[in-house]
Amino acid sequence: MVDDQHFMDLAIAQAEAAAEMGEVPVGAVVVHKGKVISQAHNRREVDGDPTAHAELIAMREAAAVMGDWRLEECTVYVTLEPCAMCAGLMVNARVKRCVYGTTDPRGGFLGTLGDLSCHPVLNHRFEVDSGVQGEVASELLRSFFRKVRAKK
Repeated sequence: MVDDQHFMDLAIAQAEAAAEMGEVPVGAVVVHKGKVISQAHNRREVDGDPTAHAELIAMREAAAVMGDWRLEECTVYVTLEPCAMCAGLMVNARVKRCVYGTTDPRGGFLGTLGDLSCHPVLNHRFEVDSGVQGEVASELLRSFFRKVRAKK
């Protein structure tokens, strides 16, 4: 659990970097056998890319570092519960585990709207732990959207 806190702190730092760029503050870190191999944050606005979610970018970079699309011994830390696209990528990349901060009531697919981590017809299942630094991650999102609404 101590390691989870540390790695989630790194993901939160990525989320803060996203907010500074005007992106929804979501950050992700991929860890392989206790070592950080990639870090990323949302870049949808900056890149004009609907797939530029923090965890997708981090997993893509992790695969490049590993030299393999299989991320079997990797844990993905992300500040917000992954959407169906990112949870599906975790299945396809064969991640070992996902740790996320706060739930996403409008898009989360690791327990909230559905759960792709343990779907009975999919070819891979992975562990999920939620709520690590959840209040911090949640407050980052609330603060960001308060500022967005205040500008309108």
